[in-house]
Amino acid sequence: MGVVSEQAESASVDADGYIGRIPVRNLWLLMLYASDLFRTRGIGNVGLEDSPDDLPDLVAEILAHAVEVRQRRRLNLGYRSRDAVLNRVRGRIDVLNTERHRLLDRGLVACRFDELTIDTPRNRFVRAALETISRIVRRGDVSHRCRSLASGMKAMGVSGDVPTRAQMSTDRFGRNDADDRLMVAAARLAFDLALPTESAGMSVLNLPDREATWVRRLFEKAVGGFYDVVLQPEGWRVRCGGTLSWQVDQKTSGIDKILPTMRTDVVLDHGASGRRIVIDTKFTSIVTGGWYREETLRSGYLYQIYAYLRSQVGRGDPLADCASGLLLHPSVGDMVDETVAIQRHHIRFATVDLTASPANIRAQLLRLCAPTPP
Repeated sequence: MGVVSEQAESASVDADGYIGRIPVRNLWLLMLYASDLFRTRGIGNVGLEDSPDDLPDLVAEILAHAVEVRQRRRLNLGYRSRDAVLNRVRGRIDVLNTERHRLLDRGLVACRFDELTIDTPRNRFVRAALETISRIVRRGDVSHRCRSLASGMKAMGVSGDVPTRAQMSTDRFGRNDADDRLMVAAARLAFDLALPTESAGMSVLNLPDREATWVRRLFEKAVGGFYDVVLQPEGWRVRCGGTLSWQVDQKTSGIDKILPTMRTDVVLDHGASGRRIVIDTKFTSIVTGGWYREETLRSGYLYQIYAYLRSQVGRGDPLADCASGLLLHPSVGDMVDETVAIQRHHIRFATVDLTASPANIRAQLLRLCAPTPP
């Protein structure tokens, strides 16, 4: 069994579009599943599994269309803080600078005020996304369209200072700018699609497979995003990143500070069939070397999923009393799908082959939601 994380350490993009043994287009597919665009636009039904290499072109078209719509209605403005020396009071007076430079003697005053501007972090982020994705799309007309829109935003006064991810994470959509959601979601995915490359360019970016935490989170969000879009129309309820509480009978005063929190990656509920699947994603090999045998399941992961299931039994939730668990690992060419029933809970150990075709990856994920084989 190949260890995925070990593949990542020595991987590089070759001429055929692979990172190690994983096709770049499959990483693009995971990014799509993990993106807000997949949820907000519902583009999971476009048939991208048949032509994932067209994903950058599709995202570029969606982004360009969203920007054109916003430009027709005028891009949203925002406020930025400014310091200036004026001949009248605006905002608040900067008393220290006013006195230090004896500005009042010249009929001036130092002020601090908020100014309405189009050069907001959100608009700068979108402009940079247009410029970035224009370099990786295959269609010349789409690339030209993105560059033209970026130039138009520059002419409007949107600067080229790209905000960081941390700055964008604090961006909040109000009632009057909800139309920006699609535009920003497409911009985020456009940036992500530009990551898996080592070709020469203006920016230096880390390969996602060399950032273990980034790829692990990508795999987790991709699984949750895929099930959220694909299974909800079939009556499933999908929860991502929830927490479970312990059944505590007694406790000391300081236990709450040190008791670990149980946080699930994905929980699938199907009320009609009375099924619950608790999914925990891992970005390691599904098996490891054992003391007395060549390969064995990782005991810590088994204990973890067992705790997730048994800790919720007997609390008045019929779905929890017979819930099943799924430990889901990515793999490179190997396939594992084994099940064991422990105290009425079916626990499934499965892999998703990231070297398979995108259509096959989709089929693998859907198969794991089928009833557990006896």
